[in-house]
Amino acid sequence: MATRKFGIDREIAAKLAAKYDPLREEEAREWIEQVIEEPLPCPGFQESLKDGVILCKLINVLIPGFVKVKASRMPFVQMENIAKFLEGCEKLGCPKHDLFQTIDLYENKNPGQVVDAIFSLSRHAAKSGCEVPILGPKLADKREVEFTEEQMNAGKHVINTFQFGYNGGARPEPRSGRREIGGIDPGRTAVV
Repeated sequence: MATRKFGIDREIAAKLAAKYDPLREEEAREWIEQVIEEPLPCPGFQESLKDGVILCKLINVLIPGFVKVKASRMPFVQMENIAKFLEGCEKLGCPKHDLFQTIDLYENKNPGQVVDAIFSLSRHAAKSGCEVPILGPKLADKREVEFTEEQMNAGKHVINTFQFGYNGGARPEPRSGRREIGGIDPGRTAVV
């Protein structure tokens, strides 16, 4: 039986559940099956990946001989398999912020992040030269722009009006003197 969550735990769980997309999970599942050329062992995506064996097979296809696949029922070995997979993802160039924590998969805490990591892995593996399909948008290539000395000097004399900001329609001249708000003050006596 799942424990009930209260307060901030409930809010966090609700946010994570809202980010989860079953269609993206299905795409990730199909991608993994296509790359390792075998179906996932369980009907549930998270269940199939929980022991880390499928993930180790996946990383060995992308980086041949990177990790020894260890099938075990011991939680420590399963978590070690997941950690080795994450290490392989980093080696292929996946940034840490695109990956998940071992506990996110092992305890099914953040399934959306697991799917996002598979998408990121597909893009970075393709960019590093692996012959795999890409999930999601293709990574952009870095484009270096070089300017001549003449072009750099010409840019020094251009006035960029965007640097000055927006004054919100305020009048440029400062106000001087006292501002009359309510007209004539009845308590004042006129000097003749």
